[in-house]
Amino acid sequence: MSKQNRFIFERPLEAMISEMMDMGIRDFRVIDAMRRIPRHIFLDEALHSRAYENCSWPIGHKQTISQPFIVAKMTELILEALPRDQKKFNSILEIGSGCGYQTSILSFFADEVHAMERIKALVLKSREHLSELKIHNTIIKHRDGFEGWDERISYNAILCAAAPLEVPERLLKFLAPGGILVLPVGPENNQILKKITFNNGEFTEVDYTEVSFVPMLAGLNK
Repeated sequence: MSKQNRFIFERPLEAMISEMMDMGIRDFRVIDAMRRIPRHIFLDEALHSRAYENCSWPIGHKQTISQPFIVAKMTELILEALPRDQKKFNSILEIGSGCGYQTSILSFFADEVHAMERIKALVLKSREHLSELKIHNTIIKHRDGFEGWDERISYNAILCAAAPLEVPERLLKFLAPGGILVLPVGPENNQILKKITFNNGEFTEVDYTEVSFVPMLAGLNK
């Protein structure tokens, strides 16, 4: 981000950070990451002036960028599984990466982020955004979130930014021991944010707040 743009967006960015903290975000690692990522570059220029409001905005193809509080909350939940003696996870899987904003935040907390998006135009956009930010530890693939996983890899953390009707059982198999899955579940207008942890061979599920995400769909959009 140029010095001029940094100055223009500094106040709204700091206002967004203050609002996140007022809403209960406490992990300063998350706050620092969100302060360092310019959210406006992930939106069309017409929305730049409103980029730092706590709102979701359209990014085309009937998809949205998540509101900042939800991005922060999901990241904060994932970090609960990070061992105290580690600064980063080895690997994070993100399903439904959209324009790449959540991916950019996750990049601070893993050696490698594998992101999947079923809409090819958004894959290309998010790659451009992350390249512009000089973020090089992410791999964004054009894949179906229900079946596009690399079955040779186990992930320390998985984040879904689209809502399946129920927790995909196959997805749980890709969690490494001690791993965590954070995702919205349910039909439109009746979704719950869930955290599922995998410890000692058992899965533990906890429900959080009501949320509103686009549905997780099968198949590729080319």
